[in-house]
Amino acid sequence: MSLPEPPATADIEMIACHECDALHQVHELAAGATAHCSVCGAVLARNPKGGLDRSIALHGTALMLLLLANTFPFLTLEIGGRQEVTTIFGASRALYNAGMGELAVVVYLTSILAPALMICSSLYVLLAVRFRMPLPAVRTLLSWTGQLEPWVMLDVFMLGVLVAFVKLGNMATMHTGTSLYAFVGLIVALAAASSSFDAKLLWHRLGIPRRHKHAR
Repeated sequence: MSLPEPPATADIEMIACHECDALHQVHELAAGATAHCSVCGAVLARNPKGGLDRSIALHGTALMLLLLANTFPFLTLEIGGRQEVTTIFGASRALYNAGMGELAVVVYLTSILAPALMICSSLYVLLAVRFRMPLPAVRTLLSWTGQLEPWVMLDVFMLGVLVAFVKLGNMATMHTGTSLYAFVGLIVALAAASSSFDAKLLWHRLGIPRRHKHAR
């Protein structure tokens, strides 16, 4: 589906193609529809099937998995007859106790705090828009979600866990906990939730003009 290029008037809500800068009038898309630039064919906007309900379900799933991942043991290490249970927060605390305070803060920020803030902010905005609830700070939180996303590095944390598995495999016996499986599910759920989160659509539903702004 292509959007026609309207005359540039001050009262028309416009969107600029991120590829060729052609201006198009913004239309409400049907579920499952995608709008393409009439000049170069680039995707301007999409409204996935399921709409906001699908995004709400995915973010709710991600939130539950985040709670599970931070509640139960992540790994259990057995070294020389000693057994030590590790959690995600415990890993950050262990780094701090080992004198690596900066790294501990980064691990806590990217694997616990930033994901929690992004999921909760997104869910808050989605619920407010979906059910037309006049909740406070909706626009502020919507603008924060895009700024928080680069700080969410769950996959990097998981890569570090895999490296630890390889290096400690010959020195200790490691048992995976419930938290590890929840964490893997969280990575998948959050990726799906992020792909379903359309900030442009939400700004449009909130009545914020996007006149002469680039589509992203």
